[in-house]
Amino acid sequence: MLNPMALIFDALWRSILDCLRPRVVVLSLLPLGLMAGLAYAMGVIYWADWVSSVAGWLEARSWLTSLLSWIHAISFGLADPARLRTALAPLLVLGITIPVVVVVSLLLVSFVMTPWLVRMVAARRFPLLVRKQGASLLASVWWSAVSSTMAVLAMLASLPFWLIPPLMVVLPPLIWGWLAYRVFVFDALAEHASAAERQTILIEHRVPLVCMGVMSGFVGAAPGALWASSSFFVLLAPVLIPLAMWLYALVFAFSSLWFTHYTLAGLERLRHSSRHEGSQAVTGQTVVIHSPSSISTPLLPPDSP
Repeated sequence: MLNPMALIFDALWRSILDCLRPRVVVLSLLPLGLMAGLAYAMGVIYWADWVSSVAGWLEARSWLTSLLSWIHAISFGLADPARLRTALAPLLVLGITIPVVVVVSLLLVSFVMTPWLVRMVAARRFPLLVRKQGASLLASVWWSAVSSTMAVLAMLASLPFWLIPPLMVVLPPLIWGWLAYRVFVFDALAEHASAAERQTILIEHRVPLVCMGVMSGFVGAAPGALWASSSFFVLLAPVLIPLAMWLYALVFAFSSLWFTHYTLAGLERLRHSSRHEGSQAVTGQTVVIHSPSSISTPLLPPDSP
């Protein structure tokens, strides 16, 4: 029997191999196809207007002028306030756009890819695992909607802390990882586990699953970090939005496979241990069987026929 850490790494390498399958790569293009038109319209048609609006809002902020002047002073004149103000507007628009792209990509992977990925993993690795249909499609949609709403509210509440450099790097991956953990664990177990089994796995494996979600969040933050690393990527953001959506879809497909391998293996272990405990309980009972010779028969009187 594998411990949780061994299950994590076992599911990890299996998920990496599954992501290299041509069918998974092709399937990851479906969310891109569904959202490419909308992303292109938002990025190309509205990008300049959004940047102009944010730049106008920044111009009216007196505290920002003081902050840029202070940065100019402590950098010994190397940081030009005008250039910083010009670069800040597209960065803020990008910072608002990326969370929306992340949430939409995650939900598309959850609805479009995850059911097929779960069936693929179950057919290849767990063909004998009984499907108990513990959650309906409506329950899955409701769970994803509530989790996404909570994640968006957490993003909005944490926006002021994104101005602090260490928290700017840590907070978004934590929120995205929590959302991935909530959505993909539910979807991975919806078809095979009963409601009680799903709750048991969520309780017994909460720490490993949360760690997997956090790691998935940091992997998912890689495309956004690449964008913010250079002004060249920021200028090309309207064109790169569809590409970013495909990268996020592929990352979340990996996360979905990772959670699927882990939770289905955990479900198999849970049922195996339940059957083992049940067999031990049966064998531990004392069963008394009387042989025919031990059964006393009434004696007949001598003169009886």
